[in-house]
Order: sequence, then C-alpha cells, then structure tokens
Amino acid sequence: MGSAGVNDPRSDADRVLILNPVSGDGTRVDDVVELAGDHDFEIRRTRRVGDATRLAREAASDADLVAAAGGDGTVNEVVNGVVAAEALESTTVAVVPTGTGNNFAANVGVDGVEIAFEVIERGRRRTIDLGIADDRAFVNSCVGGVTAEASSETSSESKRELGVLAYVKTTFETFRSFESLPLAVETVAEPDGVRERTWEGDALFVLVGNCRRFTGSRTAQGNVEDGLLEVTIVEDAPATDLLGDAALERLLGRDSTHIVRRRTPSLTIESRRNAVEYSLDGEILETERLTLEIDPRALEIAVGDRYRPEPDDGTR
Repeated sequence: MGSAGVNDPRSDADRVLILNPVSGDGTRVDDVVELAGDHDFEIRRTRRVGDATRLAREAASDADLVAAAGGDGTVNEVVNGVVAAEALESTTVAVVPTGTGNNFAANVGVDGVEIAFEVIERGRRRTIDLGIADDRAFVNSCVGGVTAEASSETSSESKRELGVLAYVKTTFETFRSFESLPLAVETVAEPDGVRERTWEGDALFVLVGNCRRFTGSRTAQGNVEDGLLEVTIVEDAPATDLLGDAALERLLGRDSTHIVRRRTPSLTIESRRNAVEYSLDGEILETERLTLEIDPRALEIAVGDRYRPEPDDGTR
C-alpha cells in the first residue's frame, strides 16, 4: 500500500501522483486517492496555480513515474515540471483524467480514471513529441487569440464536446466585435529547415496542434510522433459567419479561402500591433513574438489501447 495522502515533497518515491483536487467537478478525488494508494503512489496535492509544476519538478528528481490527475492544464503544468527538472529521459508521465474536457487524455487512449490506472500498470509506453513555445512546453495545442475572459465564459458542456475549439467559439459569441490580429507567421516548411514560408495579414486565430488537429472532427487527434506541428490560420472573416453550433467545425473541416494550413517543425508568430494571448493547453501566455518548435520524441507517456500513433492510417 502506498503513502496516499502524503504531501511531503522531501520524501523519495518511485511513483508520485500530482492531484488537482478542484479539477472538473471535484467528484472523483476520493476515487483517485483510493486507486493511487492501491497502486503505490505517493500523492501530492495542488493548492494554487503553479503548484503542479513545482511539485512535479521536485518529484521528477527521484520518481520513475509522475502522474497528473486533473485536466489538460494540470497535465501541462506537470510536464513543464518534468522539463524543468531535466528529467525527460528518466521519468514517464501518466494522465489520470479528472478535468472537464480531458482532450489530451482522450487522444492518448485514456478515457477514465479506472482505465488510467490500468494503463499505468499494463499499458504501452510511447515517446511522443513535445511542443515548446518560447521556454514553455505544451503537449496538445497552442492557440493564439483566445482571451482569458473567453476561457472563463466557456461552458463545461461545450469543452467536453468541442475541446479547445470551444474557447474559439465562445470568443466569437462573447465578443461580436472581436478584433482581428495583424500577424506575420513564418514557418519552416521542410523538416530539414531549408525552405521557409511566410504568411502575413489579419487573422482571427492561429491554431497550432501537436497532439491536437484542428479539423471538423471532434476526435481530431494529430500525429504526435511525426516531429511536426500542424498550423491552421483562420483569416479575418465576418464573425457572424462563424457563429452557430457547428459552423466553426464545418469551416475548419473543409477547404476555405479563409483557412491557411501548414505542417512544420518550427514557426514564429509576430504581432504587428499589441501582445497576443496564447493558450498552451489552457494555460495563458501573453507576448508580441512567439517562437514554437518541436522537441521530437522527447516525452515518454503511458498510452491506452485506443491510442494510434498515426491516426490517419486506420490502424492502432
């Protein structure tokens, strides 16, 4: 039996679970604590924003396995803690989904709390790409143009159904006069970095996916082992054209004069006006110039049976 409930970062442990007790509706905390104890985890609870990063950094120096119990934001913090500890080569990350959307967990085949612990014990380990935005890591996506206000206005039901696109949709619904972003986006078009391509103009959003693909599919998992980011630029268009339950999904799911798509190992996004808010797996970063790149096959993670390294090939 593990030391469930222990919250002492000074103690050594091979398995540490970082628990966000207020993630989602908070009803799975007791289940997570019980299962974590059954599986020999030491539990360290967060109390405020940033705790998961600090606790994961402290744990990763000794732990072989660090699990993130929460939503996408908690996963993001835990991964950044492992990165800060320079422990990517020695520490496996696992996901215990207790958040509202749990998009990353679904993409790696972890569809529930009980399944998460089964995956920890018997699931495969895969080394996946890690996105880096300036000095901060992300696993799922980086979205430019999503405001903190829109994030707070987004309903739990919408997040469950649409994932990160829910924030984009809420922005349009909340701010009918949403002002476009004058941006320059420079992408390295080839994996060898020989040829560069630049897009410049007014954009409503820039959507950069690592494990997330921005298409009309609600289960839009990207290839997270190909060493590339999937970039979608939504050019300026009347916001009213994008409102409605599925309008944005339809727009992103088909070719359009308002959509620019790229696949690249790195890119820079520069604002021609003011700083832009970016959502890294739900965590907000504000900057005028952002450099994004892939650290290929950098993160070892426990994945479930439904995870497909190449989601387009029709096989697992």
